[in-house]
Amino acid sequence: MRLMVYSHDAFGLGNIRRMLTICEHLLSTITDLSILVVSGSPMLQSFRLPPRLDYIKIPCLNRGESGEISVKYLNTEIAETVKLRSDLILMAAINFKPDAILVDKKPYGIKNELLTTLKFLKKQLPQTKLLLLLRDILDSPEKTVSEWKEHGFYEAVEKFYDQILVVGMPEVFDICREYQFPQAVAQKVRYCGYLRKEPGLKSREIRRQELQVKESEQLVLVTPGGGEDGYQLVDTYLTGVAQQQAAAFRSVIICGSEMPAQQREQLHQKAALNPKVKILEFTDDLMSYIDAADVAVCMSGYNTITEVLSLGKRTIAVPRIKPASEQLMRAEKMSKLGLLAMIHPDEVTPVNLMNLLSIKLNKTHSCALAPGLDLGGLPRISHYISHLLSNPVDSINFNFSPLKAIVTVQ
Repeated sequence: MRLMVYSHDAFGLGNIRRMLTICEHLLSTITDLSILVVSGSPMLQSFRLPPRLDYIKIPCLNRGESGEISVKYLNTEIAETVKLRSDLILMAAINFKPDAILVDKKPYGIKNELLTTLKFLKKQLPQTKLLLLLRDILDSPEKTVSEWKEHGFYEAVEKFYDQILVVGMPEVFDICREYQFPQAVAQKVRYCGYLRKEPGLKSREIRRQELQVKESEQLVLVTPGGGEDGYQLVDTYLTGVAQQQAAAFRSVIICGSEMPAQQREQLHQKAALNPKVKILEFTDDLMSYIDAADVAVCMSGYNTITEVLSLGKRTIAVPRIKPASEQLMRAEKMSKLGLLAMIHPDEVTPVNLMNLLSIKLNKTHSCALAPGLDLGGLPRISHYISHLLSNPVDSINFNFSPLKAIVTVQ
């Protein structure tokens, strides 16, 4: 069987990391599956790729803080770059002849670049199954409903897609209700639960030894995800740590590959003044660093939050608030459920960040898994896709009973 995966990737590393996690699990559970990933991620080649997976890299686009899409590297116009991407996607579909296509987030792709491929599949390869993957929260209901109406996404799902796989829980955010899905669209939705990442390549003990963390010390991990807009968080943290007298904890900071070089260099210089701070640019084994840490200070992108919570980490989240409110909404909802502590980015200072960190470091309770947070997303996605591929008409709903009561791990 052949699966084609589309990941547009116009900002950060979240989309491609999430899609590769899903791909790895699918390959481990569906033995005769081959996957072709089509992505605009500039970091795709830096990830470990499993056997039976290959990729086509399409030209990079970028979404700035304003939300406006632009060309990231090529000195070309946006229209011709989108046309190039669209043609490459179509050629991949024509030649790969996938049994199914998994589309990340946007039913028509960025700037409708998938539309030609969708029409081709509908006419020439009608047996190809179409699945749309949505994370738990896209943006505010007002903005999302407006966007879906304006761009005809409701109609796109109804016309082209067989299922919508939501990697979240309705108890946290009910996409069907909040985003006003019509009945024809809502009946295609399958809530899968959140995605649990596989353990890191190195054990907690080995990673802490490498970072020279003593048994009497605690370790704080600071990660702003891809890092493109993470400078302020890291700089604030470093300022706060510098103001601490004889801090009894160590810090490891992973800036992110997308952080501008000048900002990254400034942070390296600042971190060099503190022997208990280690700063890295990028790792393809973030889970081992999360496992090694006692407290995580992070933004609240989907991947990072599910990773820290799946390992039961005491977490301080400083969400991104533009161009979308997705991270703020996620952090607020998780905070209300007692799963993490949140500081609004407009309110974060070195003092209040260190004060909250002190509280977290002084708490000893943690658990291997955030109670009530359904982390069964990967096996459910595998179930839906394998079932869809093996049945001409899909009518089954993989029933599960997510816990209604979500309790604190903090």
